[in-house]
Amino acid sequence: MGQPTLSGRNVLVTGGAGFIGSHLVRALVPENEVRVLDDCSTGDPSRLPDRVTFVEGDVRDSAALARAGEGVDLIYHLAANVSVERSVREPVWSNSVNVGGTLAVLEFAREQGARVVFASSAAVYGDPAALPVAEADPMDPLSPYGIEKSAGDGYVRRYADLYDVDGVVLRFFNVFGPGQSSEYAGVITAFVENAAAGQPLTVHGDGQQTRDFVHVDDVVRACLLAATTDHVGEAFNVGSGRAVSVNELAETVLEAAGSSAGVVHTDPRPGDIDHSRADIAKARDLLGYEPTVALADGIRPLLGVPQ
Repeated sequence: MGQPTLSGRNVLVTGGAGFIGSHLVRALVPENEVRVLDDCSTGDPSRLPDRVTFVEGDVRDSAALARAGEGVDLIYHLAANVSVERSVREPVWSNSVNVGGTLAVLEFAREQGARVVFASSAAVYGDPAALPVAEADPMDPLSPYGIEKSAGDGYVRRYADLYDVDGVVLRFFNVFGPGQSSEYAGVITAFVENAAAGQPLTVHGDGQQTRDFVHVDDVVRACLLAATTDHVGEAFNVGSGRAVSVNELAETVLEAAGSSAGVVHTDPRPGDIDHSRADIAKARDLLGYEPTVALADGIRPLLGVPQ
C-alpha cells in the first residue's frame, strides 16, 4: 500500500530533523512547501532533502517559530524530549520542553490559523487495566514523560474546543525503522546494533513485558491522513494492534541476524510500563489508517538482510 497523497500545503515540522520527523519530511516534500524547526539536540539536518527550509531553533521560542513557520497552514509538532529516562532525571527541564513547547506551538497555530497534528505517545496510558488499550481508556502515565505527553495531548484537544484550532492527536506506540539514533534508540534499534556486532542483546527485566511495535512508514501514513481528517479535537492510537514480548522480539532479531549471541538480563528501568497494545479500530474507521509493515519485515532491512 502506498502512502496517502498530501499536496499544495504549506507545512512546518517541528523536530523535523529527527527520526520520525525526517521520514515525514521526505514524504511531504514532493508536493508541498516544507519548513523544519529543530534545535539539533538529537536531530540531524543532513537527513533532510534539499527542498526544505531549515531553521535551527528551540520550539519554545516564539521568535524561532515565527521565523520557521510564518504563513503555514499545517504544523506537525514532533519536537520533544523523547527519553523517558531523562524525564525521570530532569523532570523540570523535560516538562518545559514537552509541555511548554506544545503550548508555544498551539499559540502560534492559533495566530496562523493552522492545523496541528501532535505526536503523543502510548506512555499516556501507563499500564492499562486491559489490552488492547483504546483512546477512551483512562490515562495513568508512569513517568514524567508520559505525564507531559498526556498534558500536551489534552491541550491540543482543548484548543480545538476553546479556540477553534484544528488539532489532531496521534498516540504513537513503539516506533521503529531506519535512521533511529543510537543515543535515544528504541529497543529494536539497540537489539539490531548488538546483533550486527555479534554481541548479546540486553533485556531490561525478565523480558515478559510486551510492546506494540509500529514501523515508521506506518506512522508517516497516519500523519498524512491526520492532515485532512474532519475528526479534529480527537486522539488516535497509531500502532500495529499486536503485542510482542521483548523476549520474542530478541528471538526475532537474533534469528534474522543469524546470531547465537543470546541475551543478557538487567534490572528493569524506572518509569517503563509492563504491557502495551493498541486498539487501532478508531484510527482504522475514522482516518482510514491500516498498518502495512510486519515486524520481521521491518527488522530484516535494518540488518541488511534481503526480504
